[in-house]
Amino acid sequence: MAQSSSTSEKILHCARSLIVAGGYNGFSYADIAKVIGIRNASIHHHFPSKEILVRTLVAQYREEAKAGIAALERNIPDPIDQLRAYTRYWEVCFADENSSFCVCALLASEIPILPEEVALEVRAHFRTLSAWLASVLERGAQHGRLHLNAPARTEAEMFMAAVHGAMLSARAYDDGKMFGAIVNPVLERLIRN
Repeated sequence: MAQSSSTSEKILHCARSLIVAGGYNGFSYADIAKVIGIRNASIHHHFPSKEILVRTLVAQYREEAKAGIAALERNIPDPIDQLRAYTRYWEVCFADENSSFCVCALLASEIPILPEEVALEVRAHFRTLSAWLASVLERGAQHGRLHLNAPARTEAEMFMAAVHGAMLSARAYDDGKMFGAIVNPVLERLIRN
């Protein structure tokens, strides 16, 4: 059974890399089979359809994100430091081309063509991230550490859009430093002087 789990994880890891590189329609089971050296039938054994594969991948990605958020909440009490750690995570990810982009942000741009079950998982990721960011911003504002020009929910959506937009710009310009050049001033704007 350990071999089966290992094969499933390899398939998921490969699919994640391929989605980051080219989106939902940018890969096939044949691409995965070629990369990890198995037959298409083996992939179908673990994931009978591409929809199931990507839905599983996004659900796994969401769990990883929730665990990351929980770790930030547990280990970093200050709201400003939490936001900095969140943006720093993505800044560091640009050094690893397999993780340099939020899978859900990429898939969100493809929602009109995604299977409904995958789209639901992607939307759930955004709701979770937005709710967490809003709670961080609200705590920071209540303690006088952050200055909000709009309700925390709205500021959270703007912050999340800035982070994902910075990812797009960094990718478009092929310059990982672009991410911090965009996101850091957005964060500094929120910090109460």
